[in-house]
Amino acid sequence: MNFGIWELMVVLLIVALLFGTKKLRTIGGDFGNAVKGFRSAMKDSDADNIEQQPPSSTAGQVIEGEVDAKPDKASHES
Repeated sequence: MNFGIWELMVVLLIVALLFGTKKLRTIGGDFGNAVKGFRSAMKDSDADNIEQQPPSSTAGQVIEGEVDAKPDKASHES
C-alpha cells in the first residue's frame, strides 16, 4: 500500500480541518521542545559519564590473573 503525494495532501488537509492550524502549531512546538530537551539531557549525561570515569593508568602494572608472557607450546603438549 503506497501513498502518493495526493493521498498525503488529502490526509494533511483532513487533519488540519479537524485540529486547526493553531493547535497543530502548538503540538509541533511542544514536540520540538521535547526533542531539544532530550538532546540536551543526552549531551549532559555523556559529559557526566566522561567526567566520572577514572583515568586508566595501568601501564606497567600487573592485574591479578593476567599472564605476563605467553608460555611455550612445547611445555603444554604432552
